[in-house]
Amino acid sequence: MKRLIYTICLLVACLSTAGAKVLTEHKTRLTDNWLYLRGDIGNIWEAVRPASPGTSESVPLWTPVTLPHCFNATDAVDPDLNYYQGPGWYKTLLDINNPYPNGRILLDFEGAGQKTEVYIYTTLVATHTGGYDEWTADITEAVQAFAATPECAKRFGGKIPLSIRCNNSRDAEMIPSDLSDFNVYGGLYRYLNLVYVPEVSIERIQIDANPDKELKKGTLSVHAFFYNPADVRKATANIIIKDPSGKVILSEEKEVLPLGKAALLATTVRKPELWSDEHPQLYTCEVRLKHNNQEQKAVERFGFRRFEFIEKGPFMLNGSRLLLRGTHRHEDHAGVGAAMTESQMRQEMTLMKQMGVNFIRLGHYQQSGIILSLCDELGILVWEEIPWCRGGLGGERYQAQAKRMLESMIHTHYNHPAIIIWGLGNENDWPNDFPEFDKGKIRTFMKELHDLAHQLDDNRVTAIRRCDFCKDIVDVYSPSIWAGWYRGIFTDYKNASYHEMQQVKHFFHAEWGGDCHARRHAEDPFINLDKIEAGKGTDERAGDASLYGGSARASKDGDWSESYMVRLIDWHLKEQETMDWLTGSAYWPFKDFSTPVRPENPVPYVNQKGVVERDLTPKETYYVFQSYWTKKPMIHIYGHTWPVRWGKADEQKEILVYSNCPQVELLVNGVSQGMKKRNSQDYPAAGLHWKCRLQAGENTVIARSKGKEEVADTLRFVYETRTWGTPARLQTKVTSCGTDLSLVEVQIVDTQGIPCLNAKNFIEFGLTGNGKLIENQGTSIGSRKVQAYNGRAAIRVNKRNGESIVSVRCDIPQIKTTFISIK
Repeated sequence: MKRLIYTICLLVACLSTAGAKVLTEHKTRLTDNWLYLRGDIGNIWEAVRPASPGTSESVPLWTPVTLPHCFNATDAVDPDLNYYQGPGWYKTLLDINNPYPNGRILLDFEGAGQKTEVYIYTTLVATHTGGYDEWTADITEAVQAFAATPECAKRFGGKIPLSIRCNNSRDAEMIPSDLSDFNVYGGLYRYLNLVYVPEVSIERIQIDANPDKELKKGTLSVHAFFYNPADVRKATANIIIKDPSGKVILSEEKEVLPLGKAALLATTVRKPELWSDEHPQLYTCEVRLKHNNQEQKAVERFGFRRFEFIEKGPFMLNGSRLLLRGTHRHEDHAGVGAAMTESQMRQEMTLMKQMGVNFIRLGHYQQSGIILSLCDELGILVWEEIPWCRGGLGGERYQAQAKRMLESMIHTHYNHPAIIIWGLGNENDWPNDFPEFDKGKIRTFMKELHDLAHQLDDNRVTAIRRCDFCKDIVDVYSPSIWAGWYRGIFTDYKNASYHEMQQVKHFFHAEWGGDCHARRHAEDPFINLDKIEAGKGTDERAGDASLYGGSARASKDGDWSESYMVRLIDWHLKEQETMDWLTGSAYWPFKDFSTPVRPENPVPYVNQKGVVERDLTPKETYYVFQSYWTKKPMIHIYGHTWPVRWGKADEQKEILVYSNCPQVELLVNGVSQGMKKRNSQDYPAAGLHWKCRLQAGENTVIARSKGKEEVADTLRFVYETRTWGTPARLQTKVTSCGTDLSLVEVQIVDTQGIPCLNAKNFIEFGLTGNGKLIENQGTSIGSRKVQAYNGRAAIRVNKRNGESIVSVRCDIPQIKTTFISIK
């Protein structure tokens, strides 16, 4: 009977999880010594059963991996496949060494997609639905029970077998919708931590730091929430507050009842050092919880800042107007999918800040706490949202998940001063997951989310993007404005924005821009766009993202060149400088990302609107933003990935220079083209544009600033004056680019060998032999199938100390496949 009661209690404890990160110093990332199986197993016994002696009964085969790991690291951008959606298993052995007598053993998941089951040996200890929450599983009793068995010592050498099943199968009653314009990834794609805490511990700390209107003093309150399965009734808390320099400005000790929510501190800080985009000052709160001669140290950072969205007016931070200069981020990267390392995240966010960003919308789900901490450090304000994205509104399970994720997001990320907006949804006017699409029910649920957000955190505001019939519910609204891409022309932007601003109390413009195929350039970027109607609306409508049918639009009829996109962005940025009522905008997105709904894009299955490629290689558009948004002197001549320009021998060609310097001189082949002064309203390139005659063949262009800090940029390219004919064959070149790497380049040429510089045909690479194509990266030179950029395409090959034959095929039937030997 006692055994039955214990089993029931264990099962109940195992299936409960805490929806917050764990704050403790005894925390270890479990990155190594994992095995992975793509697919399912018959039962949990298959994950832990021993192989019969003298046999090879190790089927199915498991693959060694390190964490974080994503099911879809490569198949999300495989041009020939639908990405995998289904179960996958991970297993490892835990070496348990808890420093706390009677303490708890926890697994801290920073995120796992999308449904997760956790097993200790054959015992199910936790389940979770939601791929973007940070959550915790208590494995204490299960570990203790298995450690007491002979099997533990005999077969596993005292270690504890941990098995985890992740599942990203399609499920209409789970958010986000599979209609979303991003992959719903699977796997342990964020860090997993082994955590030890005492028998009573701090689960989370809630810090409220609010300066007064005069910014001369700030109120500071600290509350703690406890994890206390032992029902301890008395503990001591030592609270230490440090200023941004690390100096202790307050230290208090008090007895606490560690049940539920406890007030630890309420005080006033005189002349607080304010957190801002340019000076992100961070204070530290350290709480030491003591009980029964055990101590847990929990540390959180926070900041004092005051913000306000003025009704039909600008955004204010710490009493001054701040134009929010923003972008968006998807958790997605070449070669790893969602499984980005902390180093990769820091590289991405630093590159973003160096572009001049002071705001980011995390689309369309809550993201790693590492990203939020980097935003705190770098001074990037944040709109973070739950993944209620497209498809309509599901039933009770669906709605419960959305509310649970909103609560988890706010609880987990409450203390980050960077966050100013809780996002409740995206494109919730998009139907088709369910037979019913009831706007009234969507409004009701949106109001429930709005009220819940303010109940949990009334110091921040709520927002949604693109759901006009709910725009009166949230605090901040962003309509759909895609001037010059999905509808209209980009000169419509200012009027369209002003009109939309008048419809709501607080306006923000999230998502604008358009796709550009990296390395594709155009002498006339507006070709085929003359039929687009101006002044007929700028919103994205059903079918606008399609490459076929419908009204004329740049997304369908344009050339997807970097040449067009720099002009579109340039226009938006120069207009934003004159819109004194504008809170801000966020360009969509910072980085190209994979998507299942765009298989026919120039890089298949990639949304190519980023200002950097999926591996963080900057496109030309990156430097346009820098020229408007940064203070450190910079200069960049347009066209660093444009090796061959073309035109008539006596034709004047436009040269654009993007710079934030007051004056720039241009030299073409050693001859000065004159000095020009920067003027943001002198479009394009803020006045730094020249019409120049180029010489046939090689040209060298130098741009240099004049002033206190001189910077310069040099560009070399070929000017082609010959007229090419019909594409006839492929011309290839192999270049060594490292000890064991080669770059294979191909150019489509006519019968005379003249490059066809406007060719956009698909090129497909193949390989047989020892080597391996560096493919499925979702980049312009990292896909085995890619649309040509000015008749060119390229891919890298890892030779792997052997010989290979690379095939290059074009989708023009009369052009023969070319074969290249690589040694």
